[in-house]
Amino acid sequence: MATTETTGPTIRTESLGGLHWVGILAALVSAAIHLLLGVRLLSSGIGISFVLAGLGFLGAIVLVLIDYRRRTVYAVGVPFVLVQIILWFMLNFINGPKTFPTDIGTIGAVDKIAQLVLLGVLVALLRS
Repeated sequence: MATTETTGPTIRTESLGGLHWVGILAALVSAAIHLLLGVRLLSSGIGISFVLAGLGFLGAIVLVLIDYRRRTVYAVGVPFVLVQIILWFMLNFINGPKTFPTDIGTIGAVDKIAQLVLLGVLVALLRS
């Protein structure tokens, strides 16, 4: 009796170019920051939303690495990242301390730079 061994998804990086890796790195940076802040603020609703956002970034990275509907991941990623940027701006400067642009903090600056890079990569990948 023959048995068939089932395996899970495999990582397929042979079709990834430099632009993909820049996007993956940017998404990793943003995921790490969101998870770090989320764990620190876990007892509040905002902490939970940070954890979920971080997991969203990580999930998207996995989907790209296993070559699962990459164009769809890019297309969903654009509004996902835009919402992250808009919410950050609203929470920190429209409804918050209004210290823009001089006091955004190192973590906030690194995260937003990573997200802007990721946004550019996603748009470029969608256009190619």
